[in-house]
Amino acid sequence: MTRSPRALQRALTAAATALLASTVMTVIATKPAAATATPQPGPVAAPVMGWNSWNRFGCNIDENLIKATADAMVSTGLRTSGYTYVNIDDCWMAPTRDAQGRLRPDPVRFPGGIAAVADYVHARGLKLGIYSSAGTATCQGLPASLDHETIDAQTWASWGVDLLKYDNCNNQGRPALARYKAMGDALKATGRHIVYSICNWGDDAPWEFAPNAGGSLWRTTGDINASWGSITSLLDQQAGLETFARKGFYNDPDMLEVGNGPLTADENVAHFSLWSVLSAPLLLGNDLRSVSAATLNVLRNADVIAVNQDWGGSQGRRVADNGDAEVWAKPMSDGSVAAVLFNRGGSATTVSTSAAALGLGGSSSYTTKNLWTGATGSTAGTLSATVAAHGVAMFRVTRAGTLAAPPAAGTLQVSDLPWLASSGGWGPVERDRANGEQAAGDGPGLTIGGTAFAKGIGTHADAAVHVYLGRACRTFTAQVGVDGEVGTNGSVRFAVYGDGRLLGFTGVKTGGQAPTRLTVSTGGYLTLELRVTDARNNGISYDHADWGAPTLVCGGSGGGTAVSDRTWGAAVNGWGPAERDISNGEQAAGDGSLITVGGVSYPKGVGVHAAGDVTVPLGGACSRFTAVAGIDAEVGTSSTGVVFSVVADGVTLWTSPTVTAAAPATVDVAVAGRTNLRLVTSGAGSIDFDHADWADARLIC
Repeated sequence: MTRSPRALQRALTAAATALLASTVMTVIATKPAAATATPQPGPVAAPVMGWNSWNRFGCNIDENLIKATADAMVSTGLRTSGYTYVNIDDCWMAPTRDAQGRLRPDPVRFPGGIAAVADYVHARGLKLGIYSSAGTATCQGLPASLDHETIDAQTWASWGVDLLKYDNCNNQGRPALARYKAMGDALKATGRHIVYSICNWGDDAPWEFAPNAGGSLWRTTGDINASWGSITSLLDQQAGLETFARKGFYNDPDMLEVGNGPLTADENVAHFSLWSVLSAPLLLGNDLRSVSAATLNVLRNADVIAVNQDWGGSQGRRVADNGDAEVWAKPMSDGSVAAVLFNRGGSATTVSTSAAALGLGGSSSYTTKNLWTGATGSTAGTLSATVAAHGVAMFRVTRAGTLAAPPAAGTLQVSDLPWLASSGGWGPVERDRANGEQAAGDGPGLTIGGTAFAKGIGTHADAAVHVYLGRACRTFTAQVGVDGEVGTNGSVRFAVYGDGRLLGFTGVKTGGQAPTRLTVSTGGYLTLELRVTDARNNGISYDHADWGAPTLVCGGSGGGTAVSDRTWGAAVNGWGPAERDISNGEQAAGDGSLITVGGVSYPKGVGVHAAGDVTVPLGGACSRFTAVAGIDAEVGTSSTGVVFSVVADGVTLWTSPTVTAAAPATVDVAVAGRTNLRLVTSGAGSIDFDHADWADARLIC
């Protein structure tokens, strides 16, 4: 990180310390600002919707096509349905730059210029997207933007461009992060909100680097085409990527082919349903000037679009794989679940699941709505439909009955509790023993990295265990890793969900590694899901994954709320601002990364830099505060340590020992009757690199 002179640093540190000691603070941070009419650079609010020229037209484009498409988006009602972006792909640029080194539009295809096209599109309440490549030439051999990032970004901003699709052709073998971050920084520096769509075909794990490069969406695959085999191949490649999407940042399995080529009506519906449940960008690729009524009926389905645009804490994921019959599901912000019963086979079949397997267990009954027929119904828990070949049945399922009794208060082992549902990749999920792949009970004792566990859960990826909490449990913790029975084989990721919302997930765990402690806050959740997925590098062979000593602390029921979603009072920070749901990057707001401490990443939390002090008004309405206090992984082992303290109404309720990168601390503090909560951090020595996270910080209120 770039540092100010040491004298200035000492002065800033002294000033921050004085502020921490003061009982009177100036309020400098409040709840998140509302979006403005012209948003500044930052994440998108939901997956982008619009149209792109490539799938149907390739290089056969000109300004008349783009204008006619914009007109068609209005006249067909697609704009009203939410489709906003009109994106020009490759072949818009002239073969050479101008005398000032700027990209210029092809004079034959776009004689009026791109700025005029942007004006035309904007006048219709739409936005314009453009294309380039992070290489020396585009995929069609035209001038691209590698080493021209600043001038190109400025050019597009001056034209009124609203989105950039940035390809990967002719990249000269240079590192992906550096190439894509250079453009991300240049786009941000323009001051114009230009959505950054990274298109490097899934190479170099863009789901890991793209957010730090400024990307709001990133391609996870190669190009799509209008065939059933292409659609299902790209769908399969999404499994295991669900943990990397979060609100404002989305996996992109490529554009839609609905209405193109030989796709059948059922295939079009399946394609659109699955991309919607994945929270994928919905970018049309057909000719909108002659779109059929049947295709429009698919593309304008308001119920399905609502699933795509809503954020309930996780993108959709595959929850069952029974050969040709699959189930994909996505949690919704109102507590319901969108479920896709998918038949990838060549003849009609019955596809079934349960409310418990969808993460909705614990209710005596449920209501259902078929999102394609509009039919409503009720069920005691089973969801089933006869599904056409290459088709889907898509439902929204909601709890409607009496809730089950919660677990007893105390410290409980998950292997001793009843489970709502469980599933495994090979053999059954086991209690207090490893998975042996075949019959129940055929595994040995649980051992991770040489550490034996008397209690735990043995699985084989992909696997899930669903447990009912009844809003009565505060924290969950386990030691996770690959079982010793497979030696150094196996590679998996562990994730924990509360009511379908992603709470925390590990990096890749391989055979022979020591266990990782995975702790999350569970206050206010009805159900907990423990999920293991293959790490996507060598198949599921040997993926024997253990939850060692999985423990719930229960007692004290109530609703839960993330601290990062609440209004804050005063916020003082050592470097840069205190951040919501990202780490502290030391400089401007929003420059941090996904919160990661102790090998676990958290979508929710508070990122600060010691010395820091964040005040959270409680108004006497909350009973418990929980979090994982740790040093963010972005600074490695550079921090000398941080002391975390929880202070309420002038009383210190909890203070950690010195926390280092290797040993996060679990926070579980009673705050009943307290008016204001303060989250205080101080350096244990120098404050350099003291990027301190209150990961998964949560209140029971």
